[in-house]
Amino acid sequence: MLAFERLADFVHALGAGAKIGLQPGHSGPKGSTQLGWESPDEPLPIGNWPLLAASALAYGPTNQLPLAMTRSDMTQLTDKFVQSTCRAAEAGFDWLELDCAHGYLLSSFITPLSNQRTDDYGDTLANRCRYPLEVFSAMREVWPAHLPMSMRISAHDWAPGGNTADDAVEIARLFKAAGCDVIDVSSSQTTRAAKPLYGRMYQTPFADRIRNEVGIRTMAVGAISESDQVNSIIAAGRADLYATAWPHLADPASTLHEAAKLQSR
Repeated sequence: MLAFERLADFVHALGAGAKIGLQPGHSGPKGSTQLGWESPDEPLPIGNWPLLAASALAYGPTNQLPLAMTRSDMTQLTDKFVQSTCRAAEAGFDWLELDCAHGYLLSSFITPLSNQRTDDYGDTLANRCRYPLEVFSAMREVWPAHLPMSMRISAHDWAPGGNTADDAVEIARLFKAAGCDVIDVSSSQTTRAAKPLYGRMYQTPFADRIRNEVGIRTMAVGAISESDQVNSIIAAGRADLYATAWPHLADPASTLHEAAKLQSR
């Protein structure tokens, strides 16, 4: 807790209205795996722990079989998400985002590729979203009303039988009704069978549809690396925010370099 407080205080001390957000999540069927620079998504060589998921389906042929969550499991985990939310508020974070993307626990409920439940939490899209919505609503209730709360989505599974952009629009509608302020629009990584059509700003069309069909703010991510791309997305009304990650791996000062380009014009 104290470490998070120091982090939030450090960002706020930078001035210029600097804000900091926190993204709680649960690894679900993709847990107990190696570090990203080792063999990502592959099980640990030793010391693996039991996993939970929407259904007892392994993420891949080498991953361990998770246990399908019971109603008791759901209640206990929701309580832990609520506790994390309260601690985030106490530590001074300005923004909270619930991770429901990329095949992790809550994502495993939303996509039909990993949710084969036959109870009230499976089959239809509304049922598959039921538990993630329960978690989101419980967190929203204790998160300060004046602070934004978002959720991250895999808008397309990029695999046969999976969710598509049409489903993403409906998922966004459900979370908007639950009090979501922003949809962080990513895609894929819900199954090893995914075959995304990569390209420049390839996920922006999903953010565009959700923003303009649902009437909710969106965050565009994925293969967006230059300020001109960012400004064109925002100016055209395709998204309200942009998040960058990969460019900073190649150049930790990429944001400063893009800012310098704009100031020189």
